[in-house]
Amino acid sequence: MATTTTTTTLETRSRKTNGHAIVTNSKAVAASQGPAYPDIQTIRDAIPAHCFQPTVLRSMSYVVRDVSMALALGWAAFTYIPQIQDSILRGVAWAVYGYVQGLVLTGVWILAHECGHGAFSLHTKFNNVMGWILHSSLMVPYFSWKYSHHRHHRFTGNMEKDMAFVPHTAKDRAKRRLIDMYLDRELFEDVPIVQVVKLLLHQLAGWQAYLLFNVSAGPDSQQKKNVGFFRVSHFEPTSAVFRPSEAIFIAISDLGLAIMGYVLYVASTYVGWKMVFLMYIQAYMWVHHWLVAITYLHHTHPDVPHFEAESWTFVKGALATVDRDFGWVGRHLFHHIIDHHVIHHLFPRIPFYLAEEATEAIKPVIGEHYHRESGSFLGSLWNTFTKCKYVVADPDVPGTLKWAEPKTK
Repeated sequence: MATTTTTTTLETRSRKTNGHAIVTNSKAVAASQGPAYPDIQTIRDAIPAHCFQPTVLRSMSYVVRDVSMALALGWAAFTYIPQIQDSILRGVAWAVYGYVQGLVLTGVWILAHECGHGAFSLHTKFNNVMGWILHSSLMVPYFSWKYSHHRHHRFTGNMEKDMAFVPHTAKDRAKRRLIDMYLDRELFEDVPIVQVVKLLLHQLAGWQAYLLFNVSAGPDSQQKKNVGFFRVSHFEPTSAVFRPSEAIFIAISDLGLAIMGYVLYVASTYVGWKMVFLMYIQAYMWVHHWLVAITYLHHTHPDVPHFEAESWTFVKGALATVDRDFGWVGRHLFHHIIDHHVIHHLFPRIPFYLAEEATEAIKPVIGEHYHRESGSFLGSLWNTFTKCKYVVADPDVPGTLKWAEPKTK
């Protein structure tokens, strides 16, 4: 990375940018200690003003499209798959349905995510109503996720305060954990079968572990101190994850889950739990597999740093993200969330359908700080999971942590 020999003074202020408080450090930082970053206003000025103007009609058109596809797939599966006589072919048909429905419903999840950021429309109440409906239908606690996810955006890359996928340090590796059966992880962590099992657990249970136990969050990310391990749930209104003023909205999120749970129970009384599993639960598992993979790969890459709290700034953290490519699915079903995530972290109120234009507009401004990985998405998941184990201090850039080099055999 290029460096400069001048000294840059970072402004001392906390202000709102697109609904998120941006906190910048007040200390003078010698630019020779690391690369120079543009300020947030300079980046914003490069983006056409209309990119910040979502419209209800266009956003709702995607909701209608995605929900219609999901209902049509569900109807076709319920009507025709049980008629397949061969049990093996019927099982294959259900597996294909679950995969495809999972792709479609991931798109619905992402539209609710747009609502949570205020990128769905310019109307906050409308965004919250739509987001609550869409996320509740997928058994996602809308407001609970919204609040913790906003803090992830506010403190992305901050080793203390980020809410998602804060990496282990070399010191962390000395701790014995249940997932390693309290053994020294270096003894077996590179064994392929161990890596496969851990990746499967990561993908199948990562979302639920985050909601229940706030896993992968930074040590200073909670709103309350010195609480027990079971007081960090996204379902508890008085959880340490949330402020007291947010408790009523956590309860509203729980109400949405209760309503959806009752709908599934009623459905089971008509068609049985086996059909509910085949129609809904397997798609639910696919959806949250994709969401864990997408979020993980946006923030985990050998070239993407993390920062100690004293050296972190909003722009540094937002630019420590990675745009990736998932082909037609990423562009049309996943609503560009994979393709244009850097701009989303800088300005989360830009709607996904204007993210590409905004990304192209900021590239000349952010220069070498723009990260894009064009390789296989699923291949990157394996490579990243098996290589990016923990971070160490970057000797060339004080306050910055980089991924440790994988050990060579």
